[in-house]
Amino acid sequence: MQAKERREAIVEVVRLKGPVAVAELVERLGLSEATIRRDLVKLDDAGLLKRVHGGARPVDVRDDVYADLVDRQAEPKEAIARAAAARVRDGQSVLLDIGTTVGRVAKYLHGRPITVVTRNLAVYAELCEDPVVDLVLLGGQVRPAHRSLVGYLTEESLRQLRADLLLLGTSGIRRSGHSVDTVTEEVPVKRAMISAADEVVLLADASKFPGSGTATVCDVSAYRHLLTDRLPDGETSSVLHHAGVAVELVDTAPVS
Repeated sequence: MQAKERREAIVEVVRLKGPVAVAELVERLGLSEATIRRDLVKLDDAGLLKRVHGGARPVDVRDDVYADLVDRQAEPKEAIARAAAARVRDGQSVLLDIGTTVGRVAKYLHGRPITVVTRNLAVYAELCEDPVVDLVLLGGQVRPAHRSLVGYLTEESLRQLRADLLLLGTSGIRRSGHSVDTVTEEVPVKRAMISAADEVVLLADASKFPGSGTATVCDVSAYRHLLTDRLPDGETSSVLHHAGVAVELVDTAPVS
């Protein structure tokens, strides 16, 4: 069983059964105790479950924003993630933002000779054991419910970096073209990521027009490409066109 499959199976058992002992996971999954314990550390770090003495328990679903959002608009997010990963060229350095769309990009980057810099703990969990990808995890304060790192340490780390490409998530895109967020703590980190990248690609499924959020991250001049599954309304499309933003519509048909 591959690491990704193992960890998905562990998370599924914990979600279905609630608190579970390491011994039960060993019996159910046919894995060694050492493997289970290592995987629990990784999954706890990624905010996918909580380690407790002798086992693990589910995260508090009332506070687990990421888990609540991850399956919403699943097909468009998957298509956008595939298209975003295809934009990354071998040898490039790419910044991956937080969010459930950007988080899906990571699985399409396996085995690529690239540098991935991220504060997204879901990305870290996906790529941490890849022997080819050069993975850089930014420092900062952990926000488990959002699978993110924020704060001064994150911003300061970004000031020391330069990346070829930023794949940027968003809570919403206003008709003015402004990208907004629902969480004010995310804004300075997102701005630092924009400043650290040569090229910015915004990822936004159709539900992000206008989406939610009142904290302005950037105006339309900050990004040059938008990946989405459906054209936004006429006013927003006009603003994007006049600002020179290239809008790429992705194919949401399932890949056979």
